[in-house]
Amino acid sequence: MAVIAPFRGLRYNLAKIPNMEAVVTPPYDVIDAEAQSAFMGKNPYNMIHLDLSKNVKAGELTDERYGQARRLFETWQAEGVLARDEAPAIYIYHVEYGLPSGERRTRKGLLAQVRLAEFSEGIVKPHEKTFANVTSDRLRLLDTCHAQFSPIFSLYSDEQGAVMARLAAAQPAEPLCSATDHDGCIHRLWAVTDPAALAAVQALFQAKALYIADGHHRYTTALQFRALMRERLGGVPLESPYNHTMMYLCPMEEPGLAILPTHRLVRVPGQVTAEELLARFAEAFAVEEITDGGREMLIAELFDKMADTPASQTRFGFYHAAADRSFLLTMKEGAMERLAGHHPAALRDLDVVILSDLLLDKFLALDKSRCVQGDLIDYYSDADEALDVAVKEAERAGEHTPLLFLMNATLVSQVRRVADEGLVMPHKSTFFYPKILTGLLLNKIVPDEALR
Repeated sequence: MAVIAPFRGLRYNLAKIPNMEAVVTPPYDVIDAEAQSAFMGKNPYNMIHLDLSKNVKAGELTDERYGQARRLFETWQAEGVLARDEAPAIYIYHVEYGLPSGERRTRKGLLAQVRLAEFSEGIVKPHEKTFANVTSDRLRLLDTCHAQFSPIFSLYSDEQGAVMARLAAAQPAEPLCSATDHDGCIHRLWAVTDPAALAAVQALFQAKALYIADGHHRYTTALQFRALMRERLGGVPLESPYNHTMMYLCPMEEPGLAILPTHRLVRVPGQVTAEELLARFAEAFAVEEITDGGREMLIAELFDKMADTPASQTRFGFYHAAADRSFLLTMKEGAMERLAGHHPAALRDLDVVILSDLLLDKFLALDKSRCVQGDLIDYYSDADEALDVAVKEAERAGEHTPLLFLMNATLVSQVRRVADEGLVMPHKSTFFYPKILTGLLLNKIVPDEALR
């Protein structure tokens, strides 16, 4: 099934850039305009100058934009700021981080080249849709610079942990580099070059499928780039770098793997009372009001009750900011089948689908297009931040009623089931945390090289 290969990664030269924190960034698609400005001011060699932000207007997507990135990329290599490793390697990538609960974890995975496969082949499986206007920007950058600056994050199943155990047996004592990101997560990288270890890991992957966790647009861009090069060159050999892409691969069973919930702040047009909303929800949900304590205590109790949700039930936390009232919504048995039975079972079981199709679309008359066009929904991984925004918007008493829906996280098993059935989840269904750093390891595409 999956074919992976070691490669010569391109990295910051620590003799020139001793402070990695000044040059690495999160993936481009989570960088807003404020963060973009901050990264640009950190260091002239910061990755934001190469990987480019999404915060541009259509008229600014010019040849000069991408040409400037290529000139910088070539200059940084000529100056020795970026240097390529001498030997092909599979790279071990650990990230140590904290969860909102205070628990500390370390997620262990690897970086390698992965041979591209169309989604229809069932080797690399998506769980989200992609959009052409996003991939066109990334394709122009990839084509102009001939480099992949940010890896794709994918999952694979390995119940025995054989892949990471084999790599760990050949892992050098000291990492190549480490960097602490803006959330305090510590990222470390090691290069495994032992031929026996590399061959063993490649053999283990031959029976595995890969599931894209984060980076669907980057993977689709890689497929488009391969098609473009096939057209230009009349074909692309299997071992060509045009036929591969850099991936971070993490076992589904990895104890350090975490998906965080993405909470929804919804702006309902007009002024709507809590009683009116609960009357609408009653068709599908049992309601329990949480009353003891201040606002933060109410939200904390909601999360405690949501965490105790049996596998057979679906629960949401619901906060009406204008009324300063909190509720636990528990879906009634059979409600989803009765009201949205057209969905396959794999989707009916997803909290994000129930929220989108029942609570928002059916009961609030806010379908997906109306939410997008009216800017009626925002997504937050930090519930405290979402709560703060909801309260401030309610205090302004504007044209909308802010409602906060607190979510449980989507499960890895649900991601796998949806992908295996060839289905897609709604927007912002998963938030794999922490994000893979951009700039820790780059993939320089050298056309005449072969990946073995």
